[in-house]
Amino acid sequence: MGKSVFEGAFDQLDRTILEELQMDGRLSIADLARKIHLSSPAVYQRIKRLERAGLIRQYVALLDRERVGYDLLCFVRLSLKQHTREQLAEVQAAIGGLSAVLECYHTAGSYDLLLKVVAADHRALERFISEHLMTLNGIEKIETSVVLNEMKSTTRMALK
Repeated sequence: MGKSVFEGAFDQLDRTILEELQMDGRLSIADLARKIHLSSPAVYQRIKRLERAGLIRQYVALLDRERVGYDLLCFVRLSLKQHTREQLAEVQAAIGGLSAVLECYHTAGSYDLLLKVVAADHRALERFISEHLMTLNGIEKIETSVVLNEMKSTTRMALK
């Protein structure tokens, strides 16, 4: 496994800041400073350093997909006809423009790509597959799994 970044330039206070921000990204610097017993300017400087180092990529609001109109969450697996860099790049570019695709991973195994997709309903999912995925050049096979129940969904990572 890869070496933890905390073995180098970052310390336990940095780890604590990251853990707190993962739980609540809207936590004010003042509240965070009080929580970890450090001055606000020191917390601010540490957060900026963590951002510059790329440990904090961005801050987002996590939406309830069903409340915003996406009843279905699906995982779609795609196989490519040809396993070339050009083919992969072409499919990646096309998928990058599809708003229904929340995440896309190049994987090893029976399928080449794994997509996390949202759809309003079954008809919208069918349209997405037939109008977007089935029309992609170089796709050999498509397999879709509809999520029945989200048993665990988190963005929080344990820090080594």
